[in-house]
Amino acid sequence: MMFVKWLAAAVVGLVLGASPAFAGSALVAVAANFTAPAKEIGAAFAKSTGDTVEFSFGSTGQLYTQITQGAPFDAFFAADDERPVAAEQEGYGVPGSHFTYAVGKLVLWSATPGLVDANGEVLKSGQFAKLSIASPKAAPYGAAAVETLKKLGLYEALEPKIVQGNNISQAHQFVATGAAQLGFVALSQVNLDPNGSRWVVPQALYQPIYQDAVLLKKGATNPTASAFLAYLKSPEALAVLAKYGYGVRD
Repeated sequence: MMFVKWLAAAVVGLVLGASPAFAGSALVAVAANFTAPAKEIGAAFAKSTGDTVEFSFGSTGQLYTQITQGAPFDAFFAADDERPVAAEQEGYGVPGSHFTYAVGKLVLWSATPGLVDANGEVLKSGQFAKLSIASPKAAPYGAAAVETLKKLGLYEALEPKIVQGNNISQAHQFVATGAAQLGFVALSQVNLDPNGSRWVVPQALYQPIYQDAVLLKKGATNPTASAFLAYLKSPEALAVLAKYGYGVRD
């Protein structure tokens, strides 16, 4: 009887011990603005499925360059809708797999309470030393910031004050640490932060930031990668997007 109990326990132990071997994993390149949501959604996905997703964060331009140079990513979450399409056209992505997972929003933010007013008039006053933006060549949020300044007719006057981060995370860091008094960042980076002051930039001042994802060729045979992309459309993931201030495409 004792032997039967021991055998049963041993079998259960082997099954439980072996289960992680069957868990899948995927490596996903993610635009820096989506850092916090990606981690939260990844954790929920792992809890739901037992599979894990690892992330590599950076600017959209930098990540795409890495993809073209053979980086072993299974999927790509860009901050624009251009590079995922290019990935398909240039043979790096699975044809027809791209879709818009989020619509980003631009915000002018300062760590100093009261500095940024509700209408962004602080930009016209010029009462600041440095204005932080992400690199407009590498980061769509940086391009949106430049577009906004040009629409307002302020770009030439403020250009000497602009400091550029390699990506939107660095642009945010410049403002958070006081290296710049204010800056254009992603709403998702500050939506849960009650501190400082902000102006959510009207959509009419910049082209919509459609953020697309694409399944890369390496991930074509990885069911975890496909499952994670599908999970982005789940109610659980959509709730996370809304919490961080992202919109969804109509």
